[in-house]
Amino acid sequence: MAERIAWLCLGAMGGPMAGHLQRAGHDVTVYNRTREKAETWVQQHGGRLASTPAEAASGASFVFACSGNDDDLRAVSLARGGAFEALAPGAVFVDHTTVSAHLARELDEAARVRNAQFLDAPVSGGEEGATNGTLTAMVGGEAETFERLRPLFDCYARTATLLGPAGSGQLTKMVNQICIAGVVQGLSEGLAFAARAGLDPVKVVEVISKGAAQSWQMDRRAPTMIEGRFNFGFAVDWMRKDLAIAIEEAERNGSRLPVAKLVDDFYQAVQRRGGGCLDTSSLITLLRDS
Repeated sequence: MAERIAWLCLGAMGGPMAGHLQRAGHDVTVYNRTREKAETWVQQHGGRLASTPAEAASGASFVFACSGNDDDLRAVSLARGGAFEALAPGAVFVDHTTVSAHLARELDEAARVRNAQFLDAPVSGGEEGATNGTLTAMVGGEAETFERLRPLFDCYARTATLLGPAGSGQLTKMVNQICIAGVVQGLSEGLAFAARAGLDPVKVVEVISKGAAQSWQMDRRAPTMIEGRFNFGFAVDWMRKDLAIAIEEAERNGSRLPVAKLVDDFYQAVQRRGGGCLDTSSLITLLRDS
């Protein structure tokens, strides 16, 4: 059954995700801070254009957001003209942004005040996953609400899993980013070592990717790291934002993140060299160029 949907923010992830919903036959109204981007999306996909988040959310059964950070999400949800001004009783606000767990819980409470529902559902899989509809969604919220969203998640996610109450999706995404940080640094060190040792890194990866060293990062990023190509993918700036959220949460719950903190320092060094917009695999440049 076609649903009336609002989608807020049409970035590298949000634009393709909203496109999958429109192609699935849903009635999608979009809002983006840069209006030209929303106009282009409507020209490409159909649907309707709204001038404010509140206008987009008006009458929608499901309101999705995929913005940049806590401040951006507040601007489209809770601020004046935000979606929560028009969120109808029974509607669901779904946040795909990677933000703090405490903001997720705040949005959950704000939705309850309006007799609406909320899910925090950060995703993993990058722009490639968004384009191909193969993302992984980590979800926090009520089970009944999650079941309502399953058919919509299926439009752009290969997997969507409920992890617990509001905030659980964001906490799981923090785990995801902590793990990725260590894997990318390890892959960078291994490839740099192989080059210094006089090995053919392509052959090395071909061999070790069949064993215990295999990972998503190795399969998709090792070839481009070997070639020295980094002008794509998940940007260093965004990874540092995500790691900052995880490190802050760790300080709150007493966790120790020595490797994540170290890798964050390395990413800061990449930023200082002008690489903030490069893919996270650009960590290897610190080892190759030293």
